[in-house]
Amino acid sequence: MKQSRFIRNIWLGIENLLLHKLRSFLTMLGVVFGVGSVVAMLAVGEGASKEALNQIQKLGSNNIIVSSVKSIEEESSSTESSHMSIYGLTYLDHERISESFKDIRKAAPAKLIRKESRLGSNVLELRIVGTTQEWFELVPRQILAGRVYNKKEDLESSAVTVLTEYGARKLLATKNTIGQTIKIGGDYFEVIGIIKSESGQAGNIQIPDQQIDAYIPLSTVRQYYGDIFSKRTAGSRTRELVELHQIIVQVDKTENVESTAAGIERMLQSFHEKKDYEVSVPLALLKQAEATKRTFNIVLGSIASISLLVGGIGIMNIMLASVTERTREIGIRRAIGAKRKQIIIQFLIETVVLSTLGGIVGLALGIAIPCIITYFAEMPTVITAESILLPFFISVGVGIVFGLYPAARAAKVDPIVALRHE
Repeated sequence: MKQSRFIRNIWLGIENLLLHKLRSFLTMLGVVFGVGSVVAMLAVGEGASKEALNQIQKLGSNNIIVSSVKSIEEESSSTESSHMSIYGLTYLDHERISESFKDIRKAAPAKLIRKESRLGSNVLELRIVGTTQEWFELVPRQILAGRVYNKKEDLESSAVTVLTEYGARKLLATKNTIGQTIKIGGDYFEVIGIIKSESGQAGNIQIPDQQIDAYIPLSTVRQYYGDIFSKRTAGSRTRELVELHQIIVQVDKTENVESTAAGIERMLQSFHEKKDYEVSVPLALLKQAEATKRTFNIVLGSIASISLLVGGIGIMNIMLASVTERTREIGIRRAIGAKRKQIIIQFLIETVVLSTLGGIVGLALGIAIPCIITYFAEMPTVITAESILLPFFISVGVGIVFGLYPAARAAKVDPIVALRHE
């Protein structure tokens, strides 16, 4: 009995709203745009945050990246033509880091050099990454063809290389891939593998690999190219002595990452007179990005919720006008026995129907907007269950909250006065 009465009240509410279709539609628009903007903003914010988090996770949440950087003193003196800059990490630093901390699982050193490579008429400048087998374990990338080199090839200084997919396409186009010999600088190397690489930047940390990388055993790079690099720019020639450009360290547990990074920093301070190194912790960036994501979503949600507030005020305004218009109707219903509670329920149902319909249409709009943004701007957007359910329930809540006062005002109308109302 109660259920059938409730359903009848809903249909009655819909019929009353349909009596003024345009007014009801315009009132509903406030809720539509409010819900749509909340869903769209949260989707855009979630997409941007997820992309940033993915970039940081590619660095490894258990990894610490130690990089060589020029100190302020070296930067000021490197302009002299006869000066040779000596800075950065050393082979001894790699040994000390590997042996001094019990929480470190692996450490991969890297020497980075740029060299021109050739195969027939194909020419491409590659970034040579002289490193050990551990690199491929700490920076895991999909092997597309062949294999990566092993410890034996590193110990024997084998002339082998692993290319990225980009480098292989540029150099080995129309050629056999695995087993091909390419010229890098003045030396020849056999291509034994091709891997998929990433590129870009996560926060202020550069992702370790690039599209133009060629991986060669560290011992081979030391033997072929040494530690001194020469650069010619604008008629001047500069020389640098850098043993290692980077050391990637993997810690056994996530909770030990920050303490180990602090220990590495202290150890390097004791062996380096100048600040010619930088210790970066992706985990710290990850935590910062997650905190920023939460703040970002709260700010975006709050701004968009203002539209819902405006929509709620519009509903209250139209329902107050409706109470005035339907004063005689309220009087008749009260005269034939309707209770105040029934009058309140009737007006509340109308506001909730209005806000719920607006919420449903707003959800459709809010889902469509991120899809359009992704299609035309190629910007990632993520629609989550929370970003749909939250604004919808808020829209229903808005209907209840902003419908209470008009409903209560309708229930307080004196039946005798209402029957005399023209």
